[in-house]
Formats: sequence, structure tokens, C-alpha cells
Amino acid sequence: MEVHTILWPTDLSKNSIKAAKNVESLAERYKAKVILLYVGVDLMSHFGAYGEPTPDHLKNFQQWETEHARKKLESVCQKELKACPALEVRLVQGDAATEIIKAIKKEKADMVVITTHGRGAEDVDRVSAEFGSVAKKVIANSPVPIHLVNPLKK
Repeated sequence: MEVHTILWPTDLSKNSIKAAKNVESLAERYKAKVILLYVGVDLMSHFGAYGEPTPDHLKNFQQWETEHARKKLESVCQKELKACPALEVRLVQGDAATEIIKAIKKEKADMVVITTHGRGAEDVDRVSAEFGSVAKKVIANSPVPIHLVNPLKK
């Protein structure tokens, strides 16, 4: 199997960052480019009961989130992915699983590295046989191989 591009979607949670060593190792092995993807919160999916935010509120929040995500991603790159031969960062907004599948196709990824659990399992401290909702959707819909990392494994 040839791997030129690895997509690593992360929600920047403690769980998702645990995939970094796997990403680094795979990138070294295949001399692959790594696309580090962060999908920003789809605020519109949370406002049904509260009404619609103004376009300015939405834009301000998205700018704030993007700025903070970019800083955190840069920190992750410096600390965790030093050995990657080529690294690119992408920030998008929307539904995480949908945006990950879109990025696989757009970036022509040959492999995805994803944790079995992300932000939704931050307080879980035991191994679970059940995958997180985003991981389930990506596994079910990915056109390329998925390298799964269980962040809950001791």
C-alpha cells in the first residue's frame, strides 16, 4: 500500500491528541505528507431552542474559535509532530464527520488516523467497546483505510 497523504482529524481534545505518535510514526514510515484537520463547531445545530444568532455573533465566534484552534494546532505540531516530513493545517466549520469525509476526497488522502473517542469521552477513563459518534460515521463512510487509535487504552 502506498501512502502519500495522511489525514489526521482532531478535535484538540486530550483523547484525539493521543493519536499524534501514530501519525508521526506512519508519516515517517511512508514519507507521507500529513494534513492536520480541525473542524470547528457547527453553531447553527445548537441554536434551535434559543433562536438564531445574528450574523455578527456567528462571525465573531467563528473567528475566535479559528484563532484559538490555529494556536493550539501550531502547538501540537511543534510538540508532537516534529518528525513529519511535510505538514499542513486545515480549519473548517461544520459537522465533524461530514467535513472529514469531504477532506479525505479534497486532499486525496490515502489514509486517515483517528481516535476511537474524542471530546465526548473526555471524562471516560475505561476502555469502551463502543466507538464515538464521529469515529463511527467516518469508519462507515471513508473511501480510504482508517488507522484507529484507542486513547482510553492504558
